[in-house]
Amino acid sequence: MPPGMSDAPESSDPAALVDGLLRLLDVADEGGDHFAGARKPGGVGRVFGGQVIGQALASAERTVPEDRPVHSLHAYFLRGGNEDFGIDFEVMRDLDGGSFANRRVVASQQGKPILTMVASFHKREPGVEHAEAMPQVPAPESLRSEAELRAEYADKVPERLRKQMLTPRPIELRPVESRHWMGGPPREPLSHTWMRAVAPLPDDPKLHRAVLAYASDMTLLGTATLPHEISWSKGNMMGASLDHAIWFHDDFRADEWMLYVCDSPWAGRARGFNRGRIFTQDGKLIANVAQEGLIRPLTKKAEG
Repeated sequence: MPPGMSDAPESSDPAALVDGLLRLLDVADEGGDHFAGARKPGGVGRVFGGQVIGQALASAERTVPEDRPVHSLHAYFLRGGNEDFGIDFEVMRDLDGGSFANRRVVASQQGKPILTMVASFHKREPGVEHAEAMPQVPAPESLRSEAELRAEYADKVPERLRKQMLTPRPIELRPVESRHWMGGPPREPLSHTWMRAVAPLPDDPKLHRAVLAYASDMTLLGTATLPHEISWSKGNMMGASLDHAIWFHDDFRADEWMLYVCDSPWAGRARGFNRGRIFTQDGKLIANVAQEGLIRPLTKKAEG
């Protein structure tokens, strides 16, 4: 059985939640550059995109020397994953150069690919430096957690969504602005969210990168819906991630507060483009993210 595979629901204990996330991202080596990704414990329905990206990155990193951390990955979601099955990962070693390594990964379920990813790894070397400044926002300590807010607003979303909305998560989010499921008028496509693992992580930098990759799929796609009267909580849209890219710039800990700044400069033709910048609490820019997603408005069929 792959590590982390279980039909038991997730615990609400922070340490248990993080332990479950680490076991989920700890792919099993099947030999020959093939790896097995676990099912999410208690998972139902569609696989979370951040899980597939995190497991694909973990698989690729198993084949690269320790002195070459990942600096970018580019992934395409081909099919929705199914929580009823584990995920198989095949890694192809396209390059092992003097400074860079490159890996292609195909994630499959039941013989059909659900994601393809290319990742690049770079040996550390000095160079010129500059970085965008972190925007000024309230400190995470002054904000309520999204878990508290979800509990308060759960009765305002359709009943079929409440269990998912109230499920404990291994990543703590503290939003600066109100969430779409809290109501309110349309607003500019910009959001700020503090995030971190809910309990301490081991010191291995690879684990912190995998956890960031997992968390980077949170809050991002919904940014493109903020100026419009559509959201998953209203049941008037179909949304799905189409691709996902991350550029890792510097060292960080995913169990310390990170600010995720998301904006959407364009939406149209049933797609929305979203960008994300991730900063440490002391203002260091550690990653950039980009994603295009399906945001297809739905109209209710007339009754009768």
